[in-house]
Amino acid sequence: MQLRRQPLPAPRPGDPYPAAPLLALLLLLALQGAAAAPAGSGDPEDSGWRQDAELPRGLLSQAARAALHFFNFRASSPSALRVLAEVQEGRAWINQKKEYKVDLAFTTELYNPEEGKERLGKCSARVFFRNEKPRPAINITCTRLIEKKTRQEEDYRLYKYMKQLQNLLDVVSIPDSHGHIDPSLRPIWDLAFLGSSYVMWEKTTQFLHYYMAQLSSVKQWKTNEDAIDFDYTVLLHEFSTQEMIPCHIHLVWYPGKPLKVKYHCQELQTPEEASGTEEGSAVAPTELSNF
Repeated sequence: MQLRRQPLPAPRPGDPYPAAPLLALLLLLALQGAAAAPAGSGDPEDSGWRQDAELPRGLLSQAARAALHFFNFRASSPSALRVLAEVQEGRAWINQKKEYKVDLAFTTELYNPEEGKERLGKCSARVFFRNEKPRPAINITCTRLIEKKTRQEEDYRLYKYMKQLQNLLDVVSIPDSHGHIDPSLRPIWDLAFLGSSYVMWEKTTQFLHYYMAQLSSVKQWKTNEDAIDFDYTVLLHEFSTQEMIPCHIHLVWYPGKPLKVKYHCQELQTPEEASGTEEGSAVAPTELSNF
């Protein structure tokens, strides 16, 4: 039903201007303008973004892996490392700069579960890929996989084991030539994976992701401080180039404290090299919940 506008009576000389009909007309025009405005245009966060109906192949898994590398690094607990189990749902937005903002939910599992004690957890995350630039910005929230007291006890047990070693670590290669990791060296591998999580997160883009393939040249330093302090070299498997990137990493860790990492990687495709330094408390933006 369309409203027909009735003509207004002409004002007589000396009469006040009829304000009520004018206000009604202005209100009608304002409501029409609001109905014609696109949804979300008033939200600065959504300005310039549009939902991408055809997601690039592997984008959701890429975002989940990046979020977990970041989560592992910030959690600073080798006893509670997580890996991706399955992406459950997700959606993405793209802007004119070809940057992606990804919201997703996924399940995780312990990186090194005890036999017969596989546990699944759930996470939700927002990942912001700045085109082809590394170090995506991440907010992530996860359900707890291990009780806090249990995690603290396991972390301290690993810490005590490394501190009581009579001979400082000097390991040639993990795993060995047969792909086997000796149980006595598994804590070293997990701690190295923890430090490498920072490097893998910082190097990740929307097209490249990494996985720690080999650990070598592990040297533990004897210090007067309580923290574990050691250097190691890793080979990071770079997907999708399939290249192995050698990175030298210096790690300082103490249970319950932010992880300290310095690294230097030799890029194989170009003569450029990458390096960085970070403490677990210094990275933003992020959110770690229920850990």
